[in-house]
Amino acid sequence: MTAQLIDGKAFAEGLRNRVSVLAAQFEQKAGRKAGLAVVLVGEDPASQVYVRSKGKATIAAHMASFEHKLPDTATEEELLALIDRLNRDPAVDGILVQLPLPAHLDEQKVISTISPDKDVDGFHIINAGRLAVGQEGFVPCTPLGCLMLLKDRLGDLAGLDAVVIGRSNIVGKPMAQLLTQESCTVTVAHSRTKDLPGVVRRADIVVAAVGRPEMVKADWIKPGAIVIDVGINRVPGAEEGKTRLVGDVDFAGAKEVAGAITPVPGGVGPMTIAVLLRNALVAAYRNEGLPLAMGAL
Repeated sequence: MTAQLIDGKAFAEGLRNRVSVLAAQFEQKAGRKAGLAVVLVGEDPASQVYVRSKGKATIAAHMASFEHKLPDTATEEELLALIDRLNRDPAVDGILVQLPLPAHLDEQKVISTISPDKDVDGFHIINAGRLAVGQEGFVPCTPLGCLMLLKDRLGDLAGLDAVVIGRSNIVGKPMAQLLTQESCTVTVAHSRTKDLPGVVRRADIVVAAVGRPEMVKADWIKPGAIVIDVGINRVPGAEEGKTRLVGDVDFAGAKEVAGAITPVPGGVGPMTIAVLLRNALVAAYRNEGLPLAMGAL
């Protein structure tokens, strides 16, 4: 059996198209564009690439993009003052502070300064609490994107056994909470889980978000299981000096066992920015008190 590929790139494109249509409708109703502000501190090359990509995607979705760049010498007071201004700016519906921050800045303090109603990354402790108790709030983009791919593939997830490998606040924990809300039986596993392969073999759904290249082997996968590979790892390529991207799952082996699997790249990755745009648009509708049919997103 060869697994079906879950095409995150195609799904993300469809989501961005839906966001673009609803963003144009928002502009007609509100008399302004929905606005997303991205804050970058320092000169980290990868972060600069991510910020440029987010800015281009925001503009392509008929939304306003506000980029704020601070030097890596910026003080915590300067960064918090900027966030405070963005919190009070009615043109800004969503705020994203690009992580990681320089070492002298307290990430949790910075995140907690963002208004929960503009926290489109879903990292604020209030939004984390809302997710934990099943209230409406913003959910981190990557796990929400994973859930969208799962529901598109399987429809109703109720009663399925799911294993989430990884327990980070950004992916693992919110992913487990989302699956619990879908009435899955959820196990959160990690590097210290006893008999991790045996735990994974029970799962109808495997979400790998542990950050270790190709850690999940083919013989860990239950035949026919759905595998969502969140990992993005660079490893040496076939040519000297070259690298290639791999996930947390041994794709070549797992695709011969799983029912469906996300590739790396082209699986979960494209979903993150698409869901960010979705969250920013939801924030805009809420901030203006306008109704939005969530089923459209």
